[in-house]
Amino acid sequence: EAGAVEFDRVIMRYRPQLEPVLRGVSVSIRAGEKIGIVGRTGAGKSSLLAALFRTVELAEGAIRIDGVDISGLPLRVLRTRLSVITQDSVLFSGTMRDNLDPDGQHDDEALWRVLGKVEMQQTVRALPNQLQALVTDFGANFSLGQRQLLCLARALLRGSRILVMDECTSAVDFATDRLIQQAIRSECARVTVLTIAHRINTIIDSDRVLVLDKGRVAEFDSPRALIANEDGVFASLVRDSAHM
Repeated sequence: EAGAVEFDRVIMRYRPQLEPVLRGVSVSIRAGEKIGIVGRTGAGKSSLLAALFRTVELAEGAIRIDGVDISGLPLRVLRTRLSVITQDSVLFSGTMRDNLDPDGQHDDEALWRVLGKVEMQQTVRALPNQLQALVTDFGANFSLGQRQLLCLARALLRGSRILVMDECTSAVDFATDRLIQQAIRSECARVTVLTIAHRINTIIDSDRVLVLDKGRVAEFDSPRALIANEDGVFASLVRDSAHM
């Protein structure tokens, strides 16, 4: 498994009688590539994920992972290849160990190592019972940023080839955002990372940026090339973000 993703003329609607939310999206993402996904509200960013995770089946077109059409995969198999971290990343009640490794496949050493990678090792060592420490419902005994980092640790431990970050840093402070970006750069070198972002600085280091507009691909190029195109959608998003 390498983690290449291809959207081939994807058309998706939430119900048969509704207008399509994705209108012929064709994008080819190389294995290990870091892709930022941006667009104004309603551009189709979340719909792209719904299509990838098959929360909604396509009306037309195909999505392939490493050349395999995902519509033929059992959902369980598809979803083990993908890890997602969302804005309201959820921890469940249980021990820290259960949260990091729900299937119980790794030893303590692996858990401490992955906690080190996301700079949460000290925090967990300071807890009474450490890896056996209890996490309350939804991880309420941790800050939002800590929950994101623990979910990232879980994703790293799973070893999925494709990691989707859905608006996950929009509610955390810049220091935590930077920490998450740093961990992804250093630990996910061979993982394909798709980052949906509101903050332009979250995705400015991406290999390429996919700009969606009303369900279509408006632009898809390196951040530098997109900024250079002053009449483009991305350049206008960057200008808008400078005023915020």
